[in-house]
Amino acid sequence: MAQCVQSVQEFIQDSFVPMVAVLCSEDAEKVTRKNNLNFSELLRPFCRLTSEGHMRDPNNQVQVVKNLRISVNNVVTRPSVPTSGVHGPAQRRLLSEVVSACQPAEGGVANVITAGDYDLNISDCSVKASVPWYSDWRDTLKELSTSKHYTATTPWFEAYRESFLQSMPASDHEFLNHYLACLLVVSSSEAVPVEQFLKLSQEQHRIQHNGEYTNPKWFIPNTLKYYVLLHDMSQGDEQRADSVYEDMKQRYGSQGCYLLKINSHTAAAGTDEQIPDPWSQYLNKSSRQNGVSVNSLDNTHPLQLETAIDMPGSLDSLRADAVETKTTTVYTGVAAVTSHGACLTLNDHNRLRLFIQEFTFRGLLPHIEKNIRQLNDQLVSRKGLSRSLFSVTKKLFGGGKVPEKSIAELKNTSGLLYHPEAPELQIRKMADLCFLVQHYELAYSCYHTAKKDFLSDQAMLYAAGALEMAAVSAFLQGGAPRPYPAHYMDTAIQTYRDVCKNKVLAERCALFSAEVLKSQSKYSDAATLLIKMTSEDSDLCSALLLEQAAHCFINMRNPMVRKFAFHMILAGHRFSKAGQKRHALRCYCQAMQVYKGKGWSLAEDHINFTIGRQSFTLRQPENAVSAFRHILTNDSQQTSTQQGAFLREYLYVYRNVPGVREVALPQLPLPCINSSATRVYFGHERRLAEGEKQAATHVSLDQEFDRDLAAVWQDLEEQVVAAANRGLVPSTFYPTQCCLNSQTDNLHFPLAVVEEPIIVEVAFRNPLKVPLVLSDLSLLWKFTLKDFSRPQPQDIMVEDAVTISNEKEAIAPRVRKGKGDDIITTEVIPEFCMSPEETRVARLKLLPRQTGQLNILGLVYNLASTPSTGDSTINSPSATAGTSVRGRQDLEIQGPRLNQTKEEKTSVSHGPDRRLDPTITPPMPLLEVFFLQFPTALLCGEIRKAYVEFCNVSHVPLCGLRVASTHPDFFTFGSSSLATPLTPLSPTSFENCSAYKTLATPPGATPGSVTAVTLVSAADFGSGGGGVFGTGGKRVAEIPLGEGTLTPGESTQLPLWLRGPDQEGVHEINFLFYYESAEKGGKIRWGDHRVLRHTVFICASRSLSIRATACRSNTLPEEEREEGRNGSMLVFVDVENINTSEAGVREFHIAQVSSSSKQWRLHKCINPAEDKDCKLTTRERGKLCFRATRCKPHEEKYTFADLSLGNEQIISSTTPCADFFFRRCQPSESWRPLIAVETQGRHSRSQGAGPGGGAEDITGVVRKCNEVDLDIIVLWKAFVVEDNKQVILEGQLHVALQTIGKEACSLTQKEEAQEMVLLKFKPELPPPTTRPSMEQLSHLIKTNLHYPESYSHPFVQKSLCMVPVTLMLSNCSLAQVDAIIDLRHKTTSPESLEVHGSFTWLGQTQYKLQLRAQEVMRLPLRAGFLHAGVYNLGTPRVFAKLADQGAMCETSQQTATPALIIINST
Repeated sequence: MAQCVQSVQEFIQDSFVPMVAVLCSEDAEKVTRKNNLNFSELLRPFCRLTSEGHMRDPNNQVQVVKNLRISVNNVVTRPSVPTSGVHGPAQRRLLSEVVSACQPAEGGVANVITAGDYDLNISDCSVKASVPWYSDWRDTLKELSTSKHYTATTPWFEAYRESFLQSMPASDHEFLNHYLACLLVVSSSEAVPVEQFLKLSQEQHRIQHNGEYTNPKWFIPNTLKYYVLLHDMSQGDEQRADSVYEDMKQRYGSQGCYLLKINSHTAAAGTDEQIPDPWSQYLNKSSRQNGVSVNSLDNTHPLQLETAIDMPGSLDSLRADAVETKTTTVYTGVAAVTSHGACLTLNDHNRLRLFIQEFTFRGLLPHIEKNIRQLNDQLVSRKGLSRSLFSVTKKLFGGGKVPEKSIAELKNTSGLLYHPEAPELQIRKMADLCFLVQHYELAYSCYHTAKKDFLSDQAMLYAAGALEMAAVSAFLQGGAPRPYPAHYMDTAIQTYRDVCKNKVLAERCALFSAEVLKSQSKYSDAATLLIKMTSEDSDLCSALLLEQAAHCFINMRNPMVRKFAFHMILAGHRFSKAGQKRHALRCYCQAMQVYKGKGWSLAEDHINFTIGRQSFTLRQPENAVSAFRHILTNDSQQTSTQQGAFLREYLYVYRNVPGVREVALPQLPLPCINSSATRVYFGHERRLAEGEKQAATHVSLDQEFDRDLAAVWQDLEEQVVAAANRGLVPSTFYPTQCCLNSQTDNLHFPLAVVEEPIIVEVAFRNPLKVPLVLSDLSLLWKFTLKDFSRPQPQDIMVEDAVTISNEKEAIAPRVRKGKGDDIITTEVIPEFCMSPEETRVARLKLLPRQTGQLNILGLVYNLASTPSTGDSTINSPSATAGTSVRGRQDLEIQGPRLNQTKEEKTSVSHGPDRRLDPTITPPMPLLEVFFLQFPTALLCGEIRKAYVEFCNVSHVPLCGLRVASTHPDFFTFGSSSLATPLTPLSPTSFENCSAYKTLATPPGATPGSVTAVTLVSAADFGSGGGGVFGTGGKRVAEIPLGEGTLTPGESTQLPLWLRGPDQEGVHEINFLFYYESAEKGGKIRWGDHRVLRHTVFICASRSLSIRATACRSNTLPEEEREEGRNGSMLVFVDVENINTSEAGVREFHIAQVSSSSKQWRLHKCINPAEDKDCKLTTRERGKLCFRATRCKPHEEKYTFADLSLGNEQIISSTTPCADFFFRRCQPSESWRPLIAVETQGRHSRSQGAGPGGGAEDITGVVRKCNEVDLDIIVLWKAFVVEDNKQVILEGQLHVALQTIGKEACSLTQKEEAQEMVLLKFKPELPPPTTRPSMEQLSHLIKTNLHYPESYSHPFVQKSLCMVPVTLMLSNCSLAQVDAIIDLRHKTTSPESLEVHGSFTWLGQTQYKLQLRAQEVMRLPLRAGFLHAGVYNLGTPRVFAKLADQGAMCETSQQTATPALIIINST
């Protein structure tokens, strides 16, 4: 329960005070009217005694009376008011006006009560309360209980309670509000004052004892008459007044009369003295009876609304309330400011105070003491006889003890009346007198006695009154008080309400009991009592009681916050029914503090809806708009009909906010905007296609952002920028971002170009179940003009910078046209419809016209409700057509959280997000790229020719056109250094539209023979000399333009050769086109270049599989020189058709096999097919064997040799064949470990190293013996049937031969997934040196036997046949080799002996030789035969080792093929 200004004891004492009547003569009234007061009003501020009074009880004990207050009123003889037990209309109106006039103070500091997780704004101080789950609740409750500043008061309730008690009519069953005395006041200016006193005395006697008047009621028949002579000091004769007063003392006694002198103030005294006015506070209360309207709208106080809730209702009632409120007549409490006591001085104030004290101490208290004694004596004298007779009668007639009955069983005897002199009433009188003079112990005893008598007589009204006052007396007793008999109060309330049907007395009793329970911290009982007293009879009373019950819940030891809120809602509802709009709004606002943010959406909607309506009715449209905003922004669970009603009421209230829309656009709650999902696109929307042209895909808002793909684009841009800047990336480089979103890096100001649009994509969400219509939707922006052509630092602020905004134009877009369109052209979307609960994006466009800094602030639009929104209960035209309001929503994007430094990690701080703050730069070139005849599917290795068109669609020339790609081996623009014809040369290639440069095979040429040998420099196709590879690496290619620039509006078309990927499947291939402005003036950071992206998807199908193996030839170097060949080897090429015919391929033809190497070239095909072409159908395999010879070394030049297998020759050393050869991950020696060069260096340095040479040198020397730097290019044709036509496809496959005897394949083997490697934190030891393998060492020396194929010998004449044999030893390495030839080896295999027979080497059987680098040595041998036959001479075993490696064991060398000799016998 709310705290009160008075304590409970003071409140009860002031509720029951001695009543004193006043009768004045006309002259006396004139004297007091000089001060604008009557006599009772004159005394009212001084009716509380400041000193103690004393009196003696019947036991002659002194009783101290403290802080006594008396009530002085004029005698009003109005007709008797029927005691119906309920308030009449006049009393209801008075109570309502009292409550309405008392409102919370404006501008006061709110009392914040913290209860658990709740902070409740109650009143004007800060006090804490808590709940058990709050960590320090014990300390908090202790602070609450001991605080002296807890003043969460409800003054309107105290004012109601005071007026309620004062307005209660006098009752016959109690005497507390009956008059005890009467003041007879006569002016000293009367001719005969004594006669006037006599007349007034007779008038009082007539009023009291004549049955004509029932009001006022008098306490006892012998009422105390106190004679007061009123003397006006400003006019009267003071001596005469003194003489009359002396006469009065002789007549009435000195204790029965008094001379009161007033009006001492005169005009001559001056006006400097400030006399206080203590009468105003008392007179204002009584003046309310003259009328104060229920809603005083002039004193509106702003309520700070935080949230709000739902309550169904139509807009008609809202408008009706608004009209009613506006037309209500407003009254003021007092018509004009009136001064009181103008003729009185401070001395007069003291005289008045002294008069009351004299009257009370010398007149009233002795009179009460006397009557108490008399009543006590009467009761004592009657007690013996009366009680004995009563008890005998009851015993004789079976009375005995009265059986206890419940209240429900008792008859309604509230109408029972006692005779005024009845003993029961005399006891009640004595009890009331004792209570009035604070003798609570004796009063309790008397009330207790009277209660028994009344219950015996079943006089329930009297019994209830005795029970009520007995309980109050027991509570007010000092010393060791009795326990408060709460059951007395409960019985009294139930009796008043249910038996006597007197709800006024029941309410008074409940008010007293609730205060007593609250003072004893029994808040639960008090709340239960107050809730029980609510009824449908009085909405105002019920509202006040429910509010006090709510305060009881919040003040309990364990505060019940939700019960507090619930009962505040009930109180607000009853306040609203009672017409107390302001109090209703206050209750709902306080309850909202508990319900908000707890997920109780329906409760929040109800409260917010009520707050909105009440605020609008009280002419607080801003607060109403705020409340309705919360209904619409929360995730409402209402039905679509109800949500439609909410939306219509919000729009109606918003339209009635005066003067807001003309000044600034307020924030609209709908639809919801996901600011972080805002995307910004810079540039024109790309044209997708123009006829057969396919436009570059670039970047669009329709593409989803892929972080991995963005990293790929950034890497490509870094490479191409490095290529354009001599291999270095500038420090000011920042990757180009055409589309910004929440996942991109938005820390820098993005760049936009003049006359190029900026498209902002905003994500809207309609949270309601009703459609929304947005019209005239556009962007709000602010623009600062800057001239970037002037050379000035970026960080210097221009003082005269002009900032322009379109906010004023956006208020009325169709009326106002400002100069903002000359700076930024803003696109307006006429209508944007959203379905219920739909999420939809809107793309809004800005076109900058000048350079500067742009800041996109938000959106502006009209929000409208469709006619179908909710139930159409409004008959106004605006409602039928849909109400529309204009407002804005800001785009506030929170940047990424900073997490770099220690301070940022320990705090929550966010960086900037600049995606809505672009810098508008001067004009830049703009490139558009179109592709013609670009395929979507290719065979693996297929060559296709397409065309690319480059268009400059800007007003600035461009240059430095380059392209970077993730698949540089997929395309080529041709070699710029070689004059590559763009048209085919041979008729056949022309008919088939061949992409190669071809020549007809000369007549008479043998198929498979070398038709052309060409030397080509890698710089013509590779990374040097401005070829297709720029300085940035193999992924960047320069695109040749005619004059190096592309002028505005110019377009050029270039050929583009494509080659299908070697691996089958769908390949995503990215192109990044880079270009610069030819006008290099005024660069802005990294804004000196632009890029264009393009992505294609190529589906590659299987074609051919090529496998190649190189074998060493058996011919010796000398023999090769004789034949014109400088070394030779055999190359075996296996070709397999692995195509599954899904592309309609019938067969493949091997048209040509070419080679490229610095050391080797193909010489001729050993086994050409009989037909001209080698044809392969599905799953068919062919084998080709070629002889390769060494070629003369040329620095940095490759030897291309073409072996045509058909009727035309493809020149492989030109575009596109050579381009794709050099682009395929570079030739074999480029991606193979660079050992050749390193080996030569080491070998030259280790010629005389001896045994100390390292193992790495050995490995290099040995490996060099087996290396082959030969690349095979297989060119094929495929015949495909498409649309009943035969189409010839062509392509090329590459095989890189690295080592003799090791097979190479055109299809790269899939790498197995590497196993996870544990992290090692210790430095690893250097890897152990690798020694050459046995297989590598077995190829140091090549052997060959020279002998006659057949030999005839006459065995009859001579049994031993000796044949001379020469063993040729050739050192294949570049180092000195030690060799051992062992002739002791014989074939022991029975099969070999049976076939070949046995022979013997004659002479020396073991030789030790030393061969210099690449030396050829002849060793003469003799073989001895005993019989004729076929013999195998290949039995010598050769062991070799490097000469400078003494510790190495000799390794057996590979022998040649079997050397068969035929021995004939003659």
